[in-house]
Amino acid sequence: MLTSISQLVIGGVDLAAAALFLFGLKRMSSPASAPGGIRVAGLGMIAAVLASFLYVFSVDAAARPHLMVNIALAIAALGVGGAGAWFVGRKVAMTAMPQMVAIYNGMGGGAAGSIAAVELFGARTNGVTQLVVTLAGALIGAVSLSGSLIAWAKLDGILKAPLRVKGQQIANMAVMLATLAVGGLIVAKVTGVSGLPLAASTWIWIFFAGALAFGVLMTVPIGGADMPVVISIYNAFTGLAVGLEGFVLQNPALMIAGMVVGAAGLLLTLLMAKAMNRSVANVLFTNFGTPAKTHTGAIKGDERPIEASDAAIKMRYSSSVIMVPGYGLAAARAQQKLYEFVKLLLAAKVSVKFAIHPVAGRMPGQMDVLLAEAGVPYDMIFQLDDINDEFATTDVALVIGANDVVNPAARTDKGSPIFGMPILNADKAKQVYVVKRGQGKGYAGIVNALFYGPNCEMVYGDAQAVLVQMIEAVRGLGLAAAA
Repeated sequence: MLTSISQLVIGGVDLAAAALFLFGLKRMSSPASAPGGIRVAGLGMIAAVLASFLYVFSVDAAARPHLMVNIALAIAALGVGGAGAWFVGRKVAMTAMPQMVAIYNGMGGGAAGSIAAVELFGARTNGVTQLVVTLAGALIGAVSLSGSLIAWAKLDGILKAPLRVKGQQIANMAVMLATLAVGGLIVAKVTGVSGLPLAASTWIWIFFAGALAFGVLMTVPIGGADMPVVISIYNAFTGLAVGLEGFVLQNPALMIAGMVVGAAGLLLTLLMAKAMNRSVANVLFTNFGTPAKTHTGAIKGDERPIEASDAAIKMRYSSSVIMVPGYGLAAARAQQKLYEFVKLLLAAKVSVKFAIHPVAGRMPGQMDVLLAEAGVPYDMIFQLDDINDEFATTDVALVIGANDVVNPAARTDKGSPIFGMPILNADKAKQVYVVKRGQGKGYAGIVNALFYGPNCEMVYGDAQAVLVQMIEAVRGLGLAAAA
């Protein structure tokens, strides 16, 4: 009786948790409702985790003492993992958020792979279908784990440059085919085909080693400019792996949450690739993201510097200004100062908007989160398609720490690696000011033709220091007027 009741309660809680996941994800579609959506989804996760402890009552009484050891280990793991995540989550800087997302996503893939390993080594799969699904989840989860760790190392600067050798793609394909072949041998071995060498457990170890190796080999040649797309790909992989293992365990919460996350990750990946005018295969199997060795279009002119105070005064007496934030804004932790400056412009009756490129920053949505953290109202933030036509009628475009997403070479230079990528039309504004620490190139290693344009002037310096000077200049005008 107790077993039947516990199974009924577990099933009900799992379905409720899945509903909370879906509702929370829906709420995350808007920046205004996203915090509430995260809390709702978190509540669903807590419910699903707590329900898992009821499994001890769903087995025969004789087997329960053995499970108590596993429960003690699970509680300890939850305590260590939860405390660590809480501490790191509160302390992590905005510039390190992409690294945190990458490594946590990898942990999700690793968890799915670990579940598959338990099922495979414990010979708990029933039938060929369940075995194949378990192997698929193991493969995808392992690839997501090792690939996400490499993405984290690239974002954190541990791996400075892509690693490429001649014939690398052929070698990668060989590793993948070999891993799939080993998976076939595992199916044959488990289903009783005789005459195969080695034990099934040995083939399982080889299978996981091949999957982990492929994740590394697939990611190390990818350049830094593609990291937003790579993070989205591995997010989709993790969701798919979790969904597959949910099928193996007959857990509706894992199945629904995993498939939703996988589908959302896939859609986001396609959107990111579209924003770069490239296919996902092009991201994974070409050399974009490394410094351009050649440049067919000669750039004429020089970069012309201007003082921050002069640029600020020009904006104060303009009718309209569009802000274009980039990773440099996050690196300088200057989002609060930027919004403080924007409020001064708004008080002077200047129309101000923010333009966001889908792949600005190191991960999808980083600029939206950055501005939300500073308190920028959501109705001031516009995506590329919604604001691009307005640059031509805007008095000033202020580009802060962005580079590749405003490079007009994407429209004109067929020899540029970013040719064809949709960009923000900042160069079409009447006046462009670019806040930049120095004369270096962007994350993709490409010279920006915008900086040499006749309507562009450069404000050199750390973004936070520059914005402080701009704030003081505009406030100085008000004090002078009051005097």
